[in-house]
Amino acid sequence: MLLETRALTADYGQFRALFGVDVTVAAGECVAVIGANGAGKSTLMRSIAGVLANAPGMVLHRGEPIGALSSAAVMKRGIAMVPEGRRLFPSLTVEENLLIGGEARKVAGPWSLASVYALFPVLKERRHHPGTALSGGQQQMVAIGRALMSNPELLLCDEISLGLAPVVIRDVYAALPKIRAAGAAVVVVEQDIGKALSVADRVYCMMEGRVTLSARASEVTREAVHAAYFGAAA
Repeated sequence: MLLETRALTADYGQFRALFGVDVTVAAGECVAVIGANGAGKSTLMRSIAGVLANAPGMVLHRGEPIGALSSAAVMKRGIAMVPEGRRLFPSLTVEENLLIGGEARKVAGPWSLASVYALFPVLKERRHHPGTALSGGQQQMVAIGRALMSNPELLLCDEISLGLAPVVIRDVYAALPKIRAAGAAVVVVEQDIGKALSVADRVYCMMEGRVTLSARASEVTREAVHAAYFGAAA
């Protein structure tokens, strides 16, 4: 198993955001995490990525405990996150933002400036522009490209379609099969259930910090999703 959480809990001060969450991600797999606002999806991503510290054994990477590692240490192991809100460096150009990802983890792999530009051609055209001068969709492509530049074996995508136009969402989601084909597993946190299920092998639904549904994406029914979201059948 590439990644596993075991009875994962997470707190913000006195507020508990996750309650005993168990998820797994196999090598090369795409896993979707769905749920309403406040369900704990982003907290789960932050815990896996090392942004939130946990007990070591609550997060395992290839069987080794990483729950207490820093985000930098987690990235060096090959786990990269595309954060909600993109968080580009406003003083840097598109290309400089991308290069930062490569500096964070210097390993050989399929992703380089050339391959990121092949994945998102518009970024090559605008590579000398400030990253934050781009449209929201193009900024999201930069954020994905920056994470890919570290050549991760696991890419965590937190709300990558949030606030984007449908045509841009289509282009962003079209990149995910190509990312998987290059060898990375992907976790997609998403509120758009249809989009999430269209690319995922398996899906978890979360509600109030707990997993309420775990299933193959191809086997999920509307009734099961409704019950997982709201705690009652339609």
